Amino acid sequence: MLVPKKVKFRKWQTGRMNQKAKTPDTRGSKLSFGSYGLKSTSQARVKSPQIEAARKVIARTLTKAGKYWIRIFPDRPYTSKPPEMGMGKGKGDPQGYCFDVFPGRVIFEVDGVEEKVATEALRKAGSKLPISVRIISRAHKQ
Repeated sequence: MLVPKKVKFRKWQTGRMNQKAKTPDTRGSKLSFGSYGLKSTSQARVKSPQIEAARKVIARTLTKAGKYWIRIFPDRPYTSKPPEMGMGKGKGDPQGYCFDVFPGRVIFEVDGVEEKVATEALRKAGSKLPISVRIISRAHKQ
């Protein structure tokens, strides 16, 4: 799983999803490495195990023929409290890392395989993520 080697702060403040969640992302919105990509159309926090599950599906579908790139890295810690614990008593312990995905962000890229294999791999990977996605390619308008 993807985790940062070192973090400056153990816990981050939650932050609020207001207008920014509705506006498309300006960074990482175009294909940079591969011919096909998985682009987000909604907003969510994608956790490290979800990225890893999607990565495994892509690697298994592409076999050794293709190459893939992960365009996001989970660096935001998220916390949770134990079950059946009362309100108050401070913030929970860090449980893992996530990445804030906004609409328009390219999450995965694939190259080196034919279109049918690439779209199948990205479709399967998209089903592992908690956001709605669409498959884009260099041939079509992004």
